[in-house]
Amino acid sequence: MDENTLDVQEPGNFRAVLAPHRSLSPAGFVALMTAVGAVGFVAGLAFFLIGAWPVVGFFGLDVLVIYIAFRLNYRSGRLRETVELVPDALTVTRFHPSGHREQFTFNPYWVRVELTEGRDGRTDLKLRLHDRVVSFGRFLTDEERRDLAGTLTGALADTRRSFRV
Repeated sequence: MDENTLDVQEPGNFRAVLAPHRSLSPAGFVALMTAVGAVGFVAGLAFFLIGAWPVVGFFGLDVLVIYIAFRLNYRSGRLRETVELVPDALTVTRFHPSGHREQFTFNPYWVRVELTEGRDGRTDLKLRLHDRVVSFGRFLTDEERRDLAGTLTGALADTRRSFRV
């Protein structure tokens, strides 16, 4: 998990910070927008010189739409989730790009990790406690969800064993 961190210290303690992956760095974004802007400018200038001046606005509009799409993509990439397990609680905290924070707390002795796989091979990772279900890690790849489910299930098993001792 590139941007995601996993920390398993001692039985009963587990922490994972989950974040969506963005393949284009901020410097790459500047380079891409510079290239798109330059191509739009040169093409617009060529159309202007042959007398098709209304086309220039469409090239500018294309650059603006691409810029807005990338900015929205980067904004959604600020979503973060933390999964923390301590001996008496399993907590999932979701930090939305808007600043809104959601927190879900479960009893580690009773909560179950569910990894379901659809017909298309896509997975869904959930925590279930009786009728209460929380989906998390939706932005992870299927393999990352499988790894996280296995690691979290193991950490919960360790925590449950420490309850019995």
